[in-house]
Amino acid sequence: MGNKTVIIAVVNRAYVEQDVKSESTMLDIFLSSFWLGEGTRYLINHILLVAVDQIAYERCQFLKMNCFRLETDGVDFEGEKVYMSQDFIKMMWRRTQFLLEVLKRGYNFLFTDTDVMWLRNPFTRLSKNVTEDLQISTDMYNGDPWSKENLLNTGFYFVRSNNKTVSLFETWYGRKDNSTGKKEQDVLLDLIRGGIIEELEIRVRFLDTLYFSGFCQDSKDFRAVTTVHANCCRSINAKVADTKVVLSDWKRFKRLKANSTLNLQWTKHDWCQQSWRMT
Repeated sequence: MGNKTVIIAVVNRAYVEQDVKSESTMLDIFLSSFWLGEGTRYLINHILLVAVDQIAYERCQFLKMNCFRLETDGVDFEGEKVYMSQDFIKMMWRRTQFLLEVLKRGYNFLFTDTDVMWLRNPFTRLSKNVTEDLQISTDMYNGDPWSKENLLNTGFYFVRSNNKTVSLFETWYGRKDNSTGKKEQDVLLDLIRGGIIEELEIRVRFLDTLYFSGFCQDSKDFRAVTTVHANCCRSINAKVADTKVVLSDWKRFKRLKANSTLNLQWTKHDWCQQSWRMT
């Protein structure tokens, strides 16, 4: 964009290949949300789709998007990486390393997982205050945008490129080899609660789930919701099934929103809830 801001999403083969039980891929549904959202279609032009394997890269090129093929040092990131598996953790750290390089090159970025549904333009809800360095989504929001007790989620966040955020990411990535059993999200939360915000004089805003919601904590207002993240969900198949339902709920809201007495509720995320019971 004009202010050196780019939207970044990372995909692998599992997110671009159609499952035999599904008519859609996670990437298909992600892009569909931009077409169905309010004021979001043009944002597709500003997405950099980062592919961690050749099949994902070829799919990106087929869709005529802005594509980047990320080298993964021989690590196979093609298949589904189940939440908290060793390969999942490795892929999250490789992503963090790449995003550090983006910051070093002077680009602000809005990172989004492809299981985030963009129902409205998030830039209209993000703070325009240039002194706020990091604005990050939450699994559970406690009502205070400055509280370090909020449970952050690295599946959706906006970062301004400056010396402070580069230092944050360098410190964060530097913990990679001393964080056995933890994903990068856990390490960032540890750093923030451990005082790195004060040490680097960084301003971090935690995003309200009323606007930036997820399956862990649904937005209570269809008129306010901006994004919906399929968090608190273990498998891609479950995410695909339940994000389709989110878009169905959204289409129903758009059809009925002229009714001022409308009080729609989100459909329960049954597939994702069941995914935790699967071995």
